Amino acid sequence: MDMFKVTVNGVEVEAPKGTTVLDAAKKAGVDIPTLCYMRKVNEIGACRICMTEVDEGRGFRLVASCVYPISNGMKIKTNSKTVMDSRRTTLELILSTHNKKCLSCVRSGHCELQNLCNDMGVDNELAFMGENETYELDFSATHMYRDNSKCILCRRCVAACEQQGVGVIGPNNRGFKTHISSAYELGLGETSCISCGQCIAVCPVGAISEKDYTADVFEAIADPNKYVVVQTAPSVRAALGEEFGFPIGTNVEGKMASALRQMGFDGVFDTNFGADLTIMEEANELVERVQNGGSLPMITSCSPGWVKYCEHYFPELTNHLSSCKSPMTMQGATAKTYYAEKLGIDPKNMVSVAVMPCTAKKFEAKRDNESAAGVPDIDYVLTTREFARMIRRCGMNFAELPDSKFDTPFGITTGAAVIFGATGGVMEAALRTASYFITGKDPDNVDFGEVRGVKGIKEATYKIGDLEVKVAVASCTANAALLLQQIKEGKSPYTFIEVMACPGGCVNGGGQPQQPMSVRNFVDLRAERAKALYDEDAGKVIRCSHQNPEIKAVYDEFFGKPGSHKAHEILHTSYVKRGM
Repeated sequence: MDMFKVTVNGVEVEAPKGTTVLDAAKKAGVDIPTLCYMRKVNEIGACRICMTEVDEGRGFRLVASCVYPISNGMKIKTNSKTVMDSRRTTLELILSTHNKKCLSCVRSGHCELQNLCNDMGVDNELAFMGENETYELDFSATHMYRDNSKCILCRRCVAACEQQGVGVIGPNNRGFKTHISSAYELGLGETSCISCGQCIAVCPVGAISEKDYTADVFEAIADPNKYVVVQTAPSVRAALGEEFGFPIGTNVEGKMASALRQMGFDGVFDTNFGADLTIMEEANELVERVQNGGSLPMITSCSPGWVKYCEHYFPELTNHLSSCKSPMTMQGATAKTYYAEKLGIDPKNMVSVAVMPCTAKKFEAKRDNESAAGVPDIDYVLTTREFARMIRRCGMNFAELPDSKFDTPFGITTGAAVIFGATGGVMEAALRTASYFITGKDPDNVDFGEVRGVKGIKEATYKIGDLEVKVAVASCTANAALLLQQIKEGKSPYTFIEVMACPGGCVNGGGQPQQPMSVRNFVDLRAERAKALYDEDAGKVIRCSHQNPEIKAVYDEFFGKPGSHKAHEILHTSYVKRGM
């Protein structure tokens, strides 16, 4: 490999040929600001915030550092007056057409544009007066809204949508009238958007955000006639701490439970119980399909963004989806049937709240056939970000909260359940229990390491008893499409496929804390957050779903056995062939 030597502000560094000026500067300990740049996703050099001076023997000139490659002997200046003036002018031009109602903006305080203005000393927001177009807010989607008056045309949302293989948004019109929208100016809810929220996760400003239900949840808690229960998904504990200054990948499960209890929820539960329940039903369904000639490969149904993608883009393959509800809705359904019956509470008076890493869960909660007790299994879905807002509004010092445990029932969970938050986790958890269902004994080794990691598609073959099981794991719906095409062509060699809509799985969901690109471009959030879940799994005494005593109890007392008629009525669902 050819290595080049360059100097960054007088500091000599060595980097491989092809390295960008941005990365060479990072190696020298210098962070060059960016707005539009997303590593390997949106490398377009469009915003010009990263302009930097370079000299390749012909004098210094400005280049976009995020896409400009270094050359041997290059001199780089990242903080000259020319560079600083260029960046400030660019920011002032962006502000000239930007809605500057920052105090009421959902991103105030952690807006990348706001932070850049502070860092660059841009205090004259009226330096330029641009033509300001007016836009109606788009509230047509179930899970999010769009406010184009705050959009800075960085196109990060467009790139994220294209990365998912969806591509329902893009730039319309030209000049000052350019804006991000859908084809024919359709509302997002009228398109084949899959509700994954990856566009929200990467937006640097407040142009797009999830619909916020925190006020509704506070109102429900305050209602003396309502019994309000809450559940938290596995990956929330691995990311929530980032909202309060904890290092990426810190498991804050105990403080999270304390925060929920102090808010006044009547029952504080762990979605991990629902994950264990899902594995019991899903593993049983897989074995039944294999033994009785059902549609194979069977594909997981835990990720509502993935399910919606399949319904829109491969509707003819919905019969391959597991009929199991997701852990969230399984737990909601069990709370409003089994648990409500134990407490003698009318399900109509129980409010079920779910804290999720996923914006598509907001859509899932409103799907048909998600109301086992005659009322919605889930009443409100909050993202990890919404939950963090609630904690702040309550005035809690999150870092100082004591650790506490979840309530029972639904409090004892397994290592198999917690890894649901990482790509490959559902597959691994299902294999642990499917092995037991097939052979009648627990596997000698419950670690199925081949399906771990952030690679887009992973494959493995396992011998379980006399059965050879070939499996695949896909994260990001664009990768899932490759596997689905094989099924359409009759060429799929797999027995079981796991799909997560978001790259890396739920740990990287559209509702997780928003990290700036200065972090996302250099830290693998997926791997760091997933590590917290795998560490918890490794430390669990019980690591297989079928070994959970509370799971055994709910079957003994209520469902009977996995796949029973009652279990199908409450824990299984149906799908819609939506098409494009």
